[in-house]
Amino acid sequence: MSSNVLLFLTTFFASAVEAVEALTIVLAVGVVRGWRSTLIGVGVAGAVLAAVVAALGPALRHIPIDTLRFVVGALLLAFGMQWLRKAILRASGYKPLRDEGEAFSRERRAAAETTRESRGMDWYAFTVGFKGVLLEGLEVTFIVVTFGSTQGKLGLAAAAAAAAVVLVVAVGATVRGPLERVPENALKYAVGVLLTSFGVFWAGEGAGVEWPGSDLAILGIVGFLALVSFALTGYLRRTPRPVVADA
Repeated sequence: MSSNVLLFLTTFFASAVEAVEALTIVLAVGVVRGWRSTLIGVGVAGAVLAAVVAALGPALRHIPIDTLRFVVGALLLAFGMQWLRKAILRASGYKPLRDEGEAFSRERRAAAETTRESRGMDWYAFTVGFKGVLLEGLEVTFIVVTFGSTQGKLGLAAAAAAAAVVLVVAVGATVRGPLERVPENALKYAVGVLLTSFGVFWAGEGAGVEWPGSDLAILGIVGFLALVSFALTGYLRRTPRPVVADA
């Protein structure tokens, strides 16, 4: 039960973070350039992502479970540590926090400065909408497919991702603007810890490690990594930053 809850929460929060970033891009382009071409690009990207999930999900079931868990665990470990590293640097002040309001303004300026060449399909709006959803969605797809295939819970992982996307889109449609108040950086911190924890757990299982408590060991790994991450964040906050001279 605990592993199912953690799987759902990890997929949900990771999908929500990516959905917020994709929504910022889509809103900025749609407001400036119009919604028809933008939404067509979004729809095509969604179809591509659905095809990737439909193709990879069944294909991964033919791989021996221990091999699959080891490979997926190693990939999640690398993937999660990237999220966690950036989150620690942001939380400690070494890397600027992501500002959805600023990202929205930047995308709007870029859309306004690009000349529309015809009255038909706006290929700039189509391309930006397609690329924004596809790139952010590929990370979600990776998490859904790997989590679902490794645990045999593809439906649960897909439901968590769908719930997150629906929630973010519904809130975005209500406020009609970037979701600046969403604690995106805190979510990335939590997701980084969870992804890294699952990576350690599954890579260990694939290598033959018998975790004490079986799936409950994931909670211990999460707690340990969270404590280490908080300690690193606190240390970096107290460490003087190097002064870089102007060029």
